[in-house]
Amino acid sequence: MAIMAAVANSDHVPDVVDVLVVGAGPSGAVVSHTAASAGLSVVCLEQGDWVNPNEFPANHPEWELLIQHNWAHDPNERMLPADYPVDVSESDMWPVMFNAVGGSSIFYGAEWPRLVPSDFRVKSLDGVADDWPISYDELKPYHDEVDAFIGVSGVDGDTAYPEGLTYPLPPNPLGKAGIKGAEAANSLGWHWWPGTNAIPSQKFKTLEQCARWGTCEWGCPQGAKASFDLIYMPQAMQHGATVITGARVSKVITDDDGRRATGVEYIDRDGVKHFQSARVVVLCANGVGTPRLLLMSANDRHPNGLANSSDLVGRNLMLHPNCSALGFYDDDLESWRGPAGQLIHSLQFYETDPSRGFVRGAKMHVLPTPGPLNAIEAHRQLDFDEVWGAPIHEIARQAQRGILWAANTEDLPELHNRVTLSRDLVDSDGLPAPKVEYRISENTWALLKFTVDRMVELHKAAGATKILTQEIWVDQPGHLLGTARMGDDPARSVVDSYGKTHDVDNLYIADGSIFVTSGSANPTCTISALALRVGKKIVERAQETCS
Repeated sequence: MAIMAAVANSDHVPDVVDVLVVGAGPSGAVVSHTAASAGLSVVCLEQGDWVNPNEFPANHPEWELLIQHNWAHDPNERMLPADYPVDVSESDMWPVMFNAVGGSSIFYGAEWPRLVPSDFRVKSLDGVADDWPISYDELKPYHDEVDAFIGVSGVDGDTAYPEGLTYPLPPNPLGKAGIKGAEAANSLGWHWWPGTNAIPSQKFKTLEQCARWGTCEWGCPQGAKASFDLIYMPQAMQHGATVITGARVSKVITDDDGRRATGVEYIDRDGVKHFQSARVVVLCANGVGTPRLLLMSANDRHPNGLANSSDLVGRNLMLHPNCSALGFYDDDLESWRGPAGQLIHSLQFYETDPSRGFVRGAKMHVLPTPGPLNAIEAHRQLDFDEVWGAPIHEIARQAQRGILWAANTEDLPELHNRVTLSRDLVDSDGLPAPKVEYRISENTWALLKFTVDRMVELHKAAGATKILTQEIWVDQPGHLLGTARMGDDPARSVVDSYGKTHDVDNLYIADGSIFVTSGSANPTCTISALALRVGKKIVERAQETCS
């Protein structure tokens, strides 16, 4: 995989920076921009590189083959210099992540729904998990600001949300697949809404207009998807932020009392160790990388890991198990057309209904089905004679006649689902790999089965001639949440409502680790809003200190 040279020159970094950000994904880009645009000196350390869009697999006709290795979602399969291995020997699923400027937004589908009000009050409403220390209404202004900055495309007034939900750009086309999915939902009397995507329907700032390639999850060749190497981070650098690539952070260093972070130690691609001093350190390394770094940063004052007096660092991992029902139709649905990104979504079964026998719910969405190999892969569950030989040609042609109803199911926090440090596996610098210990709960299995049945119902209502179901996607949890949760009580949380760790005064976390519950909405929208809120609080406190 080719990479772009780092734009920033680390030779000009001050000895002590105001804000040091670890990780250049969505949250790191938002925090870097927020602090830099307020006049603070900012350095962002990223162990990955700048990715050259010319190298995205979708530029080539054999793109479905290219995504099997160097562009695989699984870092254990890619094994690129920027990657670190993940021990999944005790996990029902394995995480999707990508180390680069832009982080896993290089791979995300840019679906952009918000959490709903009930997601912040699960304990109060359903008697499980915990309530967030903030509400939907408190977070809404930050959502609105982020949406305006990146040019989110959508239709105002989604009836599943409170009034006042608006978007800066009109929606992308529903396409034939989206229209058929909407007609099915209408026939059943179920909620649906045009897809809300961080994919501009017209040229916006540094982003191009969506060309509907349909390969969003492997990088957008058009430059139309709001991956954060294209939006937020370039603007942060225009305001003076420095991005240092190939920088693998090995530990956060604290003062003798352990109450303040003094900076971080990182290792460059030549294996040379560096120390970068900072007044504020912000971790944005995702829900696996951030707890890994905190655990690796254990010292005499923090023997169980930095900021871990609650013993909650790494615990309560939520992965949003995905399920799907793929239907094929007689109609030519042009099913390669994007965005992918969601064409439509349905929150009909998002909320708890006690009569179903489980709590919480799912977000369902229609996706295109690009590529003949994708269609063949979906048929692997069938007997050999039903797939290979003469049938394979018809299966490959079905790719243009498919609709994928897929769903995120809400994953409730459980202490035993966690990230620890592997005793056996290390990365290329000899640092312990994260170990993911994760088991799907009975509640989640019931939710998955229920949701698959509802998506089959939608296909039948639309006249599908063949339906293939997948109750769990073991290789698709790109939503890494909850491993350093926020809260007001230091004994029951790792950070406060503004992402500041309870144990270390100037150490913040701004990624999906700080989620209290997962909801079932795709989380990058909420991660970005939370990161903006964290960044603004850092700026506010810095200005108070200087005044």
